[in-house]
Amino acid sequence: MKEEMSNHRFNSLSRLHKALDMPAPMHPLVSLINNAEGAIPLEKLPSPHILSFYKISYKMNFQGKFRYGQHYYDFDEGGMFFVSPNQITGGHAPLSDQSGYTLLFHPDFLQGYELAKKIKTYGFFSYSINEALHLSEKEKTTIIAVFESIEEELKGRIDNFSQDVVISQIELLLNYANRFYSRQFITRKAVSNDLLQRVEDTLLAYFQSPQAQKQGLPTVQFLSAQLNVSASYLSDMLRSLTGQNAQQHIHNHLIEKAKEQLSTSQASISEIAYELGFEHPPSFSKLFKLKTSMSPLDFRRSFN
Repeated sequence: MKEEMSNHRFNSLSRLHKALDMPAPMHPLVSLINNAEGAIPLEKLPSPHILSFYKISYKMNFQGKFRYGQHYYDFDEGGMFFVSPNQITGGHAPLSDQSGYTLLFHPDFLQGYELAKKIKTYGFFSYSINEALHLSEKEKTTIIAVFESIEEELKGRIDNFSQDVVISQIELLLNYANRFYSRQFITRKAVSNDLLQRVEDTLLAYFQSPQAQKQGLPTVQFLSAQLNVSASYLSDMLRSLTGQNAQQHIHNHLIEKAKEQLSTSQASISEIAYELGFEHPPSFSKLFKLKTSMSPLDFRRSFN
């Protein structure tokens, strides 16, 4: 059986909560699971699986290895790990203590905020990282306090400031993690990126540069040439790891860049389409609606 058949995908937080026999999240785009006592049966999750949203977990007492991409995180006595949308996670063996905190948030929750761009710069969301973040006792207290603050905010009355507060707390959590990782890896040599990480880096660089506007949409052939592999091998590799082929990975990056532009700039829909490499704006609108179930204009209006 091919590996992709066992890679279960969760496209929404609600589906994940349902799989864990938990009530639906209070907010459809952000959720915090407090499993401090290990009461939530996380072993019910398919292993491995893929999430369409960000995941930040702190496992208090976990020991062993935890699959992440093509490699495994190494845990000693608990630690933090970070997962980006569409990355493979799970596959821990043997099953260990799952007590801790897990923060989940969809990329759309960040749209319209600077963190939507900044979050891509945090290296610990990268497949090239294969060590969990190990925390000192003082660091554990700091991290748990931030998780508890987020939980308190999400359980409180939702108002016009709730999203601002939660996003500020997420950024605080990421900044602490950045500091603690720097402490942990101060003498650590860089880990070579694997092919999957190189795919992500290549597409990220392409859509962040003027290259798309000059050369058009990136093709599978272009991507495979950049990585010195055949187009068929690239798609087969990606499909086996993530359940998505090379073209779908290109579309994922394109849509995320489009969302960023629609929510943070005043450029017209046509201008954004041309900037992303489309020859005809209607083609962009059609693809965007196919992938998000919203037109670009409706998506932009949702932030006003």
